[in-house]
This record gives sequence, structure tokens and C-alpha cells, in this order.
Amino acid sequence: MKQIILYILGVLILTACNTYSDDDLTSFDQQIQHYLKTNNLDFEKSESGIYYSIIHGGDGEEFIRLTDQVTFTYKGSFLSGEVFQVIQQQDALTFQVRELIAGWQEGLSYLRNHGKIHLIIPPYLGYGSKKTGLIEPNSILVYELEVLEVI
Repeated sequence: MKQIILYILGVLILTACNTYSDDDLTSFDQQIQHYLKTNNLDFEKSESGIYYSIIHGGDGEEFIRLTDQVTFTYKGSFLSGEVFQVIQQQDALTFQVRELIAGWQEGLSYLRNHGKIHLIIPPYLGYGSKKTGLIEPNSILVYELEVLEVI
């Protein structure tokens, strides 16, 4: 229950600071839907706007919470298919869930330890209008994320 309240609070804070117009939001969603249709992919859409496909829900009964620390690997790409980063097992990252972008926070909340998920994250749940490394402003991001350990 506490996880749901924290998640809702985070979404409200995020959307309150949202500088995107309704037209922008519609455009992002149309681009994602076109990508899914073109690639014949079946994803669920959350209320916040991420698209996800759970590959493996993970082990155990406890879902990942914002207060958890997770070790994970991932492949990040754009809708074009261009890969911008791959983190493999030998280079796995460890972060507290609440330190990650909002789209990952939500996606991880659908998993348990050793879970794996595909995520498509619109900019307002990713890096927004900021340029971050190889990620251009307002980029829609595609991730394949695997949780190695929940601490």
C-alpha cells in the first residue's frame, strides 16, 4: 500500500511539473503506437503512459518498491532501433529505485527479484527536455531491463 501511495505521489509531482502540451503527449503516444504496430509488438499501457511487456515477472512474492536497491542490466535504444547503451552482467548497475527515472521506477514496480521487462518510456517519464549523454531532448526510450538482485 505504501508503494502505491509513493508512486501516485511521484506521478502527481511529475505531472504537475510537466511542460508538455496535450498535442505533445498525443504525438509521443502516436509515435509509440506506430512503433508497436510496425514491429508487431504487444505491450500494455499504464495510466501514466509507459508501455510495458513483462518477459519474466521474477521470483518470490514481494514486488520491487521505491525503497529497494536493485542491481540490473539493460539495453537502451530509440524507436529507430539505434542502441545508445548496453549494460551487461559484468558491468551491472546498482541503484535505489527512487533514484531512477520515473519510467523505470514504475516498470520495476511490476517485477520481483530476477524479473525482466521491456519498457517504452515517453520523454515526460524519462529525461524530458534535457540532453543526457547520447539521449537527445524529448526522446522516447526503449529498454530491455533485467533485475539481477533486489537488496
